[in-house]
Amino acid sequence: MRIAILLPDETEAKIAMENAGSTAKPYPGIVISISDERTKKINIGQVFMKLFGRGGKVKPVDDVDMYICLVASSQELPDIEELHKMDSDKVIVFYNLKLDVLRGDLGAPAFPSKEFQDRFLSLVKPVYFLRTRQYTRSVPNPPFMISYQGCMFRSYPGQYQTLLDTGNGSYRRVQGNDIRPPLGVFKEQLTEAMRMDGVLERESETLNFLRTGYKTTTWWEEERPQASDSWKT
Repeated sequence: MRIAILLPDETEAKIAMENAGSTAKPYPGIVISISDERTKKINIGQVFMKLFGRGGKVKPVDDVDMYICLVASSQELPDIEELHKMDSDKVIVFYNLKLDVLRGDLGAPAFPSKEFQDRFLSLVKPVYFLRTRQYTRSVPNPPFMISYQGCMFRSYPGQYQTLLDTGNGSYRRVQGNDIRPPLGVFKEQLTEAMRMDGVLERESETLNFLRTGYKTTTWWEEERPQASDSWKT
């Protein structure tokens, strides 16, 4: 199998090659390349064109079976979509790109529209996923504030697991989900585990609503008719 490691621009590629011994082919079957040919000789006009999504050229790497994409920003994700269109039979791996953070930029000025999530990012299936979260909750009795944390973990084809941090680097499985739960649901699963342990008391529905609010999902976690379910299954 031949693998191309894709970086967004020539500067990043040079750094990678320096770390790999100043070569674009550090190991047999592996080549370091860039996803956007326009970054080889870039000028202010190209920066302006890229800002508004025009110009430049994405070029597939010859004779590779898989692409591994590193350190891409929200503005560079459309280049990966273009690569997918041009080389659709090849596997494309998004390696630690923190897509949930990048999704938060969609729809902002000079960034791809939210429709980009429906059209392309929703097709990306999480194979290895780990997201940690920490929460604090007020209680009526000492110590008055209780902190707890956990993580959402998934190793394909396994379930999305809600894990509660029990201290000393240990985690307890709270719940498994075939469909990735929204962050609001994940938080409630951790909170319910704390109630079951007797650390937190149950509250009225009204008080619980005041804590969580009306909206407990981000826009991309909502049901979107044009989006694929691959990103959460």
